[in-house]
Amino acid sequence: MSPTTKPGATRERIYRYVREQIASGMPPTTREVQQAFGFRAVQTAREHLERLVHEGLLVKQPGKSRGYGLPATASVGPPPTLIPLLGSVQAGGLNEAIEHVEDYIPVSARSTKNLFGLRVRGESMTGAGIFPNDIVIVHSQPTAENGQIVVALVGDEATVKTLRIHRKRIELHPENPAFEPIIPPPHECSILGKVIEVRRILANQGPLAAARRGKRRTKK
Repeated sequence: MSPTTKPGATRERIYRYVREQIASGMPPTTREVQQAFGFRAVQTAREHLERLVHEGLLVKQPGKSRGYGLPATASVGPPPTLIPLLGSVQAGGLNEAIEHVEDYIPVSARSTKNLFGLRVRGESMTGAGIFPNDIVIVHSQPTAENGQIVVALVGDEATVKTLRIHRKRIELHPENPAFEPIIPPPHECSILGKVIEVRRILANQGPLAAARRGKRRTKK
């Protein structure tokens, strides 16, 4: 892999390669993946494959060299595309924006050109079904409509809030009565994007937390 190649881009190529090999009736071995992508160590190929299994894009049958397959629920349509997960964003107040790529996550949207993910911290948006450690999928855009959930940048800090426009002035409202709205000074607030989906992983969470958080919600 070239030093300038992003790990997520390589993993997406590996996923497409494995998918094509499975479709041809010959799932590849880990060593075949290593050779196909020119990795120096077979462990590098194994780590990519294990990550794809962790993301739910592949399944692995233990004890088989050609044990990689597609999940039973996998679509026969175009395979998912990976988008960058850009660190964390505060949902309980303002927090310094983190712009480095933390990881890559799969999406099945037709166009992923302007999509990115952010991991949420804080509890100001629980009324909208957005909880700490959830991942919001964001469509990057400089504007949004009144009442939409957005990722906004105030100065050098980002937050997830509901956009309210009052007398042509931007207000960022929480969805939790324990938090106060943020009314930034004029010209000091910009919209990074609109939240279009919320994801969460319920593993390692207690039953009460899982029940409180409920199912994943998608914002139109």
